[in-house]
Amino acid sequence: QVQLVESGGGLVLSGGSLRLSCAASGRTFSSYAMGWFRQAPGKEREFVAHISRSGVRIYYADSVKGRFTISRDNAKNMVYLQMNSLKPEDAAVYYCAARIASGLQPSSAPNQYNYPYWGQGTQVTVSS
Repeated sequence: QVQLVESGGGLVLSGGSLRLSCAASGRTFSSYAMGWFRQAPGKEREFVAHISRSGVRIYYADSVKGRFTISRDNAKNMVYLQMNSLKPEDAAVYYCAARIASGLQPSSAPNQYNYPYWGQGTQVTVSS
């Protein structure tokens, strides 16, 4: 089992950048495919990005494509989400999630129920 802890959230002006981090416990982090999701008040949790355990397969939600970059460092048990050109609609609690798998297919990666392990979330606020 893996424990996940997100950090790096905060308040940023529209157009600004933030880098979220997700620290994973355990020695088998490289066995997990990872995802980032977000949930704004009154809205459903939505998919943001997915990265396979090797880092080769990466998918993004259309709403963040070209602005956000997911990456991982298996030696450090870390996953990152670099967020640039932030918009007020990006404001949400951001969660990282994990699944023991080489990676998910594009049709499966956005489904939150395919990820058994979740962090507690980190708040991102974007001021206009």
